[in-house]
Amino acid sequence: MPPIVQATEGIDPNAIRVLITGFGPFGKYKENPSWLAVRPLHNTILYTDPPTDLLTPSDQAAMITDEMEEFLRRPQQIHITTFEVPVSYQAVLSIVPGLHARPPVLPEPSDPSLAMPPPPANGFDFIFHVGVAGRGPLRIERVGHKNGYRMKDADGEYAPIVHLPKDPIRDNADAELERMERMLVGSSLPGPSGPEGPGPSEVMEIPPVPNRGFGKGYENFPDELSTEIDVPKLIVHLKENGIDQVYSSMDAGHYLCDYIFYCSLAESKRHVTPQEKFKERSTPPKTTPVLFMHCPPVDQPLSTEQVTDAIQRIVLWVCGRQHQS
Repeated sequence: MPPIVQATEGIDPNAIRVLITGFGPFGKYKENPSWLAVRPLHNTILYTDPPTDLLTPSDQAAMITDEMEEFLRRPQQIHITTFEVPVSYQAVLSIVPGLHARPPVLPEPSDPSLAMPPPPANGFDFIFHVGVAGRGPLRIERVGHKNGYRMKDADGEYAPIVHLPKDPIRDNADAELERMERMLVGSSLPGPSGPEGPGPSEVMEIPPVPNRGFGKGYENFPDELSTEIDVPKLIVHLKENGIDQVYSSMDAGHYLCDYIFYCSLAESKRHVTPQEKFKERSTPPKTTPVLFMHCPPVDQPLSTEQVTDAIQRIVLWVCGRQHQS
């Protein structure tokens, strides 16, 4: 496990700036396992490993000057800021856009001992969200979903209702299906009796379930957004380095974890910034890479320390590739 080193001497102005979020309490979790794993990394530093190979096939034989090689070979400081997000749809909608602003806007932490370091003027270089799932391995998500959120959050509130665009073919099919369902329900009910015998069955109205998810401000984003991080390669890297309890997933669950992932991916695309071919650290990447990982409850089977270790190794891998790009 990489050592946890506090940033006691300030932040290198050329540091790669990383934001990691965990979730707050909800349900049976007085302390969310995701936050227990994320919190120890607040205001800490890591260093990228010097790359073993400066050229990759995608470089297409790009020329590496002596100055560029020296820059790329130099270990790069990574500074980590952490933040606890309430398990609330409204909290996600109000907080996440600010995380992607330039400079970022972070609310005051609920824990006064977690003082926020100065945010990076040009935005974070990597935003990594962590949330809890059921018992099992770590699960690195690849896709966030815009619609289909039916469960209440920790405040007992639903996600906003979103009216989907009209699809005539689909609407006609849905209407016919609904008509048949009502007929089936009606035929199973006893009809009223009268002088002339049993009457016709009553038709029970079944109110449609409203679609919930992202509406105003997200109309132009697609139904699914994918992370630009190469998750399969990341999984291989983790397994090669002793983290076997990990796999990738295409279904983040249509709850708060999925919600924050989609929101963060959308805001990253909203804040696209021009990128120079060979840039200093003061110039942000074209889009901020966004990743989400589900962790299990504590010791089911991974300990908090093991999850923290995996988070650090993911940060090192993602930021190491950024340093080379």
